[in-house]
Amino acid sequence: MFKLLGDLTRSRLLFALLEAGELCVCDLAAATGTQEATVSQSLRMLRASGVVTGRRQGRLVFYRLADAHVRMLLDLTREHIAHDATGVTDGVATATEVIR
Repeated sequence: MFKLLGDLTRSRLLFALLEAGELCVCDLAAATGTQEATVSQSLRMLRASGVVTGRRQGRLVFYRLADAHVRMLLDLTREHIAHDATGVTDGVATATEVIR
């Protein structure tokens, strides 16, 4: 899991999904400023690792975080980064602030 988070593109995708809940490849590409092919490759790895799941609707697949454990890990990561950045233990950064 930590190896997956070590890649900036995958981290951006996960935090975008954390904020939005569910997005298709084209929306994830737009939200993260990443090419759709790169998003698709990253999602393939995240799906194979059980971090995200997909729901097909017609020709589109909508991706979301797999479960509450993944959301909790991302929330804790965001909180830890906010704590390091501000020195305040109760500060919570937005996903946008985390991936910058």
